[in-house]
Amino acid sequence: MSTTTTPGVASPAPAKVSKDRPRRGLRASSTFNFWLFTGPFLIGLIVFVFVPIGWSLYLSFFEARFTVTPSEFVGLENYKLILSDADFRSSLVTFTVFAIFIVPTTWAMSLGLALLVNRLRFMKAFFRSVFFLPTAVSYAAAALIWKMSIFNGVRFGMANTVIGWFGVENIAWLGNPDPPWYWLVIVTVRLWLQCGFYMILFLAALQNIPRELYEAAAIDGAKPGWQTFWYITLPQLRATSTAVILLLLVAAYQAFDEFFILLGKATWGQPPLVELYKMALGENQNYGAGSAGALVLTALICLVTLLQGKIMGFGRGEESQ
Repeated sequence: MSTTTTPGVASPAPAKVSKDRPRRGLRASSTFNFWLFTGPFLIGLIVFVFVPIGWSLYLSFFEARFTVTPSEFVGLENYKLILSDADFRSSLVTFTVFAIFIVPTTWAMSLGLALLVNRLRFMKAFFRSVFFLPTAVSYAAAALIWKMSIFNGVRFGMANTVIGWFGVENIAWLGNPDPPWYWLVIVTVRLWLQCGFYMILFLAALQNIPRELYEAAAIDGAKPGWQTFWYITLPQLRATSTAVILLLLVAAYQAFDEFFILLGKATWGQPPLVELYKMALGENQNYGAGSAGALVLTALICLVTLLQGKIMGFGRGEESQ
């Protein structure tokens, strides 16, 4: 395209290229939308998490019996009281036993279910939904089903009916700590409730493993099955396994519903949260000691989480593993 200029007439200045900038209205609208969606969550987090934690910390330094507005400062006496309490120390032992049972068992079963579902060629969505469905059931409802229908200790309970077919006498599953049959009840209800959730985590990680790794292993002569699983699948699931174990440990520390419903007021086999519940909301209603125990338990959870993450390398880059 040719251009001509008339003598004595100034040519028009070239138009300046303006940089695209977001309009002020759009920027304000994005900020408003951000606070519109995150505001309710932040308000709930402050009101129901941060404020109770701060108030619990405040109560732990005061003599707070039958009141949440104490005035007598006692310093670290509540911490000394909770740490010297035999029932609380015994509950920590109960947690250790519970974690030994539930953490590796849930990890193995969740991984096994994920491997089975991942290998399906049809109805994969159906089985994924079936195994995940128990996650929607509350711990209280599941504990009542286990207590009243499956392990109720009488001859028409499902567990006693099954073992009765083999000539075994009825077992009081929840009525006697020796032998501790109640562990079977507690562990099975927790397994049924949470295996589906962790199966989904493992399933997502399995689907992200590159297929080229298995093809290269086959070319190198690796046998499908255990050898491939041990040297390819399991190392690729390291980050997910670490996260699952950490979540399981934290959930084990927070066990309350099934223990409280299944064992009731029994003095044996109670986890830390049940003991703190009895101390803070029992006959004495010692909110100060209960708050101190809750903070001790929180510090213990953080310590175990950090140690576990350090041991298993959680958060490290691929090059440092």
